[in-house]
Amino acid sequence: MPSLECVPNVSEGRRPEVVARLAAAASSPQSVQLLDVSSDPDHNRSVLTLAGEPEGLVQGLLALYEVALAEIDLRRHDGVHPRVGAVDVVPFVPLGDTPMAAAVAAAERLAPEVARRFDLPVYLYERAARVPGRSALAAIRKGQFEGFAAKLQEPLWAPDFGPARVHPTAGVTVIGARFFLIAFNAVLDTPDVAVARAVARRVRESGGGLPAVRAMGVYLASRRRAQVSMNLVDFRRTPLLRVLERVRAEAAALGTRVVEGELIGLMPEEAARAAVRDALQLAGDPALIEDRLRLALPTAP
Repeated sequence: MPSLECVPNVSEGRRPEVVARLAAAASSPQSVQLLDVSSDPDHNRSVLTLAGEPEGLVQGLLALYEVALAEIDLRRHDGVHPRVGAVDVVPFVPLGDTPMAAAVAAAERLAPEVARRFDLPVYLYERAARVPGRSALAAIRKGQFEGFAAKLQEPLWAPDFGPARVHPTAGVTVIGARFFLIAFNAVLDTPDVAVARAVARRVRESGGGLPAVRAMGVYLASRRRAQVSMNLVDFRRTPLLRVLERVRAEAAALGTRVVEGELIGLMPEEAARAAVRDALQLAGDPALIEDRLRLALPTAP
């Protein structure tokens, strides 16, 4: 098994040909596997899921930055998702028994090289953060690309690497290390974004809702519906099904319902098994035929 997952988020979700070039660049090293690409035109954002060893991932990500800086101009970018950079955020996630320290080391290997090669301000976040108050991605993103120049006037916001000025087309970039994050959206049977925002306030941890849940309400112009867009930053604290049940209840209280759930990118098998277990009220994990077949297959010598 590869030692690390990496989930770069890029500020492009409307031009499939550009997304394809970004994905090809990121997975160009032979040792890097491209597991998934999820794009959304309303968010105008794509999420790539990569797996590999640290050095291969670093080289693939440098190739990704090169394409992104050539293709994405944030001065002409719009979408409902907050963003500060063409390559907005690059988290490393340890897989299997890999320690978090390996993910932090990969972030610290990539960050100065991105700053040097592309003249980009780089911020370290989550487990790789070096400055108090800059661990949470939301704190770094506050003000977005358009407001970041003013933010950089404050000494507190001097970047960890690179120049203390916003790149004119690519903004800034955020690199870090974290636990698995599940990006899950609930599409509502209403176009009223105020309803989605009210549901998000009641669901997210910062509003007194569910632990380890971040949420915002947005309007999806392409579908003419409102959406509760969520990040589950620790599914062990709040499982996926519990989040969906809470969103359903809050939506019903406001006179609407969830018509569709969306998973952006990939989620861990442990989270999927827990969702099935909770939905079916099983005492233990679901018994899957594929698991038994894998156990029955002879191992290679």
